[in-house]
Amino acid sequence: DACADLVVSEYGASIWVDPYRWIPEAARLLRPGGRLVFLCNTPLLTLASDDAHATTTLLRSQRELGRLVWPEGGVEFCLPHGEQLAVLRASGFEVERLVELYAPEGATDHPRYDYVSAAWAAKWPAEELWAARLR
Repeated sequence: DACADLVVSEYGASIWVDPYRWIPEAARLLRPGGRLVFLCNTPLLTLASDDAHATTTLLRSQRELGRLVWPEGGVEFCLPHGEQLAVLRASGFEVERLVELYAPEGATDHPRYDYVSAAWAAKWPAEELWAARLR
């Protein structure tokens, strides 16, 4: 308890673990004033993704966000921003910053990111970075 000044999740707990479990656990580990920084997919990417790729069409409703089970059996969590803010606040965090990340101009496709093209991510944010401080 209260043993850390910084907790970071780069596509670990921030997408593979229920946020109603991992965010309170991050708060338990942090000292007062400690920071939580995490990277995750944007709700928009999740809403516009089929089984394997980002599309230009919304394929699910915002109410379907939360716990997502993919056809190959993987489970991912993606909360709408309002719910993400609520769970952070309920765990004692103040959000300092939310950065929606876009592909930079001139970016090219990368095999690691075969689910979203550089062209798609130049128009819409595919990833977001959250920074919060424990009150």
